[in-house]
Amino acid sequence: MSLSIGIVGLPNVGKSTLFNALTGRSVPAENYPFCTIDPSVGIVAVPDARLLALTALSHSQKTIPAAVQFIDIAGLVKGASEGEGLGNKFLSHVREVDAIAEVVRVFPSQNGEDIIHVYGTINPLRDIGVINLELILADMQVVSKRQASLEKEMKRGSKEALAEDAVLKKLSACFEKEELARSLVLSAEEEALVKPLNLLTRKPILYVLNTKGDKTEIPKDVLEFFSAQGAEKERAPWIALDIRSEHELGQIAENEREEFRKELGVSEEGVDELIKRGYEALDLITFFTTGEDETRGWTVKRGSTAPEAGAAIHTDFRDTFIRAEVVFWKDLIDAQTYAKAREKGLVRTEGKEYIVQDGDVIEFKI
Repeated sequence: MSLSIGIVGLPNVGKSTLFNALTGRSVPAENYPFCTIDPSVGIVAVPDARLLALTALSHSQKTIPAAVQFIDIAGLVKGASEGEGLGNKFLSHVREVDAIAEVVRVFPSQNGEDIIHVYGTINPLRDIGVINLELILADMQVVSKRQASLEKEMKRGSKEALAEDAVLKKLSACFEKEELARSLVLSAEEEALVKPLNLLTRKPILYVLNTKGDKTEIPKDVLEFFSAQGAEKERAPWIALDIRSEHELGQIAENEREEFRKELGVSEEGVDELIKRGYEALDLITFFTTGEDETRGWTVKRGSTAPEAGAAIHTDFRDTFIRAEVVFWKDLIDAQTYAKAREKGLVRTEGKEYIVQDGDVIEFKI
């Protein structure tokens, strides 16, 4: 499954540095043959201790993690929806991704360092507002064009067109209040009508606050934004990250990172946490296959059936699926072998209707 997260933000806020830090965790592209790779795309391994435990259990010769794509998108400026800066090119790139990582600079210049901000001052909420408003304006244009195209069908009394127009009016009202479409709670029927529009402001978003070590104080108004009155209303998670330090950490040997991390004042593995948050934002889960040849994490959408999960391995698995033998990864580790797990009744036989769970170890029968 090839799902992507676009890294967006104003110019000079740390987008490309974040992309470089992420690609320091890249995995070999040959393991993901369905991905189209160019210099702005990185296939990044999803950190997962479960994979290593299963590899050790099976004495696997090869370990392949689940992965997610990150795409470095050029900086957005005010007026992009009207063609300013890269304008439509920028917005078309955002429209192609499945989720957004919005980078926002929080730290001020210090120690003589002069990283120029496009607006001259550091104001995270202003920057968030600029980016989100441009996305809203772009979506308003999409909705307006769709409404115009429905007029003839509505005059004919088409129930489908009338139903779609009702949803479009909800979206327009939302945009008029400068709110993202993500803040709207829609029914399953309404969601199906909205999906073909591929709205920018309906995509999952993860805010990345670019800090300086653990010492950068997040402004009070920013913390208030990430509250019930702000980003949470949009169902948007956030993470504070020292992007430059994470990039520098990626350039040194792994056994030296802990000491260097202390010197930089960065206490946690921030990029790994970002990757996990991005994976969650896409509503993805991981199931595993394991054996002597290979232990591998496979990516599927939450709620996928066993045949749909099988298609992640090979598309034929969806049509030729007979049944699946399933065991939860921790149960398999505790049992120590498949044979013992079967003896304890921990290995289940599941059919086509089974909904795959995060952490399942699956053997497909076709």
